[in-house]
Amino acid sequence: MFAERLRKTLSDLSISRYKLAKDLNISQQTVANWYHGENEPKATQIAILCNYLDVSADYLLGISDEY
Repeated sequence: MFAERLRKTLSDLSISRYKLAKDLNISQQTVANWYHGENEPKATQIAILCNYLDVSADYLLGISDEY
């Protein structure tokens, strides 16, 4: 569910995986792994992502359908 929500949010905000990686100072491979559902971020990374994307952790994790 996380990967699906991440893809949708990035698409809705017109943010590329490259830009996300660069802005958050994480590797492009890490973002690609999240994007394709190969792994999920740690809790601290989820908090940073939520702040950056202006969405709730509940939304990214699939607990809620509201941003």
